[in-house]
Amino acid sequence: MSDVRLASPQGKWILLTTVLGSSMAMLDSTVVNVALPRIGRDLDADLAALQWTVNAYMLTLAGLILLGGSLGDRYGRRRIFVVGVVWFAAASLLCGLAPDARVLVAARALQGVGGALLTPGSLALIQASFHPDDRGRAVGLWSGFGGIGAAVGPFLGGWLVDGPGWRWVFLLNVPVALLCAPIAVRHVPESGGGGRGHTRFDVLGAVLGALALAFTTYALIEARTASLTVVLAAVAGVACGVAFVVVERRRPDPMMPPDIFASRQFTAVNLVTLCVYAAFGGFFFLAALQLQVVSGYSALGAGTALLPTTALMLLFSARSGALADRVGPRLPLTVGPLLCAAGMLLMLRVGPDADYVADVLPALLVLGLGMVALVAPLTATVLASVDVARAGLASGINNAAARAAGLIAVASLPLVAGMGEEAYRSPGAFDEAFGTAMTVCAGLLVLGAGVAFATVRPLPPGCTRPECLHHGSVTAPPLEGRPARKRLG
Repeated sequence: MSDVRLASPQGKWILLTTVLGSSMAMLDSTVVNVALPRIGRDLDADLAALQWTVNAYMLTLAGLILLGGSLGDRYGRRRIFVVGVVWFAAASLLCGLAPDARVLVAARALQGVGGALLTPGSLALIQASFHPDDRGRAVGLWSGFGGIGAAVGPFLGGWLVDGPGWRWVFLLNVPVALLCAPIAVRHVPESGGGGRGHTRFDVLGAVLGALALAFTTYALIEARTASLTVVLAAVAGVACGVAFVVVERRRPDPMMPPDIFASRQFTAVNLVTLCVYAAFGGFFFLAALQLQVVSGYSALGAGTALLPTTALMLLFSARSGALADRVGPRLPLTVGPLLCAAGMLLMLRVGPDADYVADVLPALLVLGLGMVALVAPLTATVLASVDVARAGLASGINNAAARAAGLIAVASLPLVAGMGEEAYRSPGAFDEAFGTAMTVCAGLLVLGAGVAFATVRPLPPGCTRPECLHHGSVTAPPLEGRPARKRLG
């Protein structure tokens, strides 16, 4: 069914359902960072436990998001979306009730599984349900409301942490799911679900990819102990990564077909993605801690302080995409990371008793402008670099790459910066390490700009820019549903 009109009652219900579902996952990726200091204090958790609180979710989400989209195509997009919503809510309830850090980390991993099921399904339901004449507007509204949710996330998280408590950051997902799932069942038409006629799942590839990320993350987070277990985990991570590549090259239906990287443009833009989203992941993990631990901000103050980046993206992403149409992707993919690098170096001024207007806001404005220049052209270039039929796969790979980059950054940056397990309890020690981490993040962004300048080529005439014009997420590029018209050689 693909003839639902946006103005119809059913069309409005479908839009509401997809916005609620995607907002749960998007909000969760932004609000948790603000809650980390309070979580650590209440659960007596060290820095490694806080890293796992973030990374357990990103690990399962990044490892399974491509498989989640395939499940929807085979068993029905609405069915898998509803399963994801319910799963996400149940895991959120477990997070909110967690008695200690270990249970919280396990629940966060389960949350990521739910996110991998519902995140691709939100856009897929719009693409499959709406009449072609209304599809672009529906996607625009979906991405716009999602961007608003991402912008509100840090503020909402801070308010919850300072008010009813950090557990409500997770418990809030339960009533949202109780509203979303019944609406989906009643008003959203089923699509997909071809059963045996569909391609087999690359379960082995998904498992190997997730294990490679898991072992590598464990080795990086626990590397301070320099134990035999850490060495074995590192070796296992490399082995699983090699096995993943071998399996994907030999399977007839791989999750990540190696030949998609035959496009030099696609490979180059994904290298840029790895650099910039590693920097973003590290920044937003550490910045919320820096503002609270070192600068003395409340959780609400820290969450509100971070609003300019997502607000700028929400307001100006569409104009950035239009500008990239005129000048080509090379300039924005070079200038954008450089602006972001400048913003992160400006964060070196944020120390004890930092003034928001003089110290924090300038850095976030420059960072936000860089992200505005970067995100929409990056997504458009990914889509334009592959065949039309593989645009969805290309977008999914790019999204997974960004999340994996953030995952590795959160695991490795504290180690590289010399943060001890109790660093977030010592303002002086954390401030010193934060400066090192921001310098590393700026270096990654400069590297990304260099890769873009050296390798990204102009797009052919007639290539379209993404339908997801209004984008506010800071953790990954948008999952885009509309294919590009042409293919780059």
